[in-house]
Amino acid sequence: MKVWPIFKKEMLLYFSSPVAYAVITLFLLIVGYFFYLYFVSFTLMSMQAAMNPGLARDLNVTDGIVRPLFANIVSIIVLFMMPMLTMRLFAEERKSGTIELLLTYPVRDGAVLIAKYLAALALYAIMLALTLLYPVTIAYFARLEWGPLFSGYLGLLLMGGAFLAVGLLASSLTENQIVAAFATFVVLLIFWVIGWSADYTGGLAGRVLSHLSLVDHFESFSKGVIDSRDVIYYVDFMVLALCLTRRSLEARRWKG
Repeated sequence: MKVWPIFKKEMLLYFSSPVAYAVITLFLLIVGYFFYLYFVSFTLMSMQAAMNPGLARDLNVTDGIVRPLFANIVSIIVLFMMPMLTMRLFAEERKSGTIELLLTYPVRDGAVLIAKYLAALALYAIMLALTLLYPVTIAYFARLEWGPLFSGYLGLLLMGGAFLAVGLLASSLTENQIVAAFATFVVLLIFWVIGWSADYTGGLAGRVLSHLSLVDHFESFSKGVIDSRDVIYYVDFMVLALCLTRRSLEARRWKG
């Protein structure tokens, strides 16, 4: 499959327009702002613990900074950022008419799909890699547990990959980038909040809703635990969304 040429083209399109730079800059600024708040709060608690040793027993940078940054901030920011990365991937090609030209090339639909998905995933991975500056800063001042940090980043990568797959599907169904971004956000928001209903449902229905929740499967990663069930959930989510996207492309090919 001729994935590499299409992948390079998509990466060039990202960085030849202000979209990638704007998304990365906004992402780092927002994450940096919340990191600063958590860091200052942890510093103040450390000063109080110095005067009251009893408080120091439960005080560590993983629980005080890293875990809340991952669980409460970064994952929420990703929910808003992912639609911006995927909204143009197929919608722009459909609007300009180049999608028909692309699909008539001697390239399989799967190659086009994988190349575009990997390009978006690579850009997202770059965004995450740039945030490593924050834990490196923590490690300079305090002892950092690298295990929970690694599992947290792995969870964010898997969650982001699932988000991107949904965004790619939405982009393949419309030629309007705004509609694609909005549809992606709505679908992701449903899977984001569905776990809240599980708390009030209970029983088998509650367990099903909890299993479908994107957030519930990320919690173990933020705690430093890599559960195979959570990994399988995110992988299955990606595969299903990408398979539906391929069906969408095949349907368009047959329509001509």
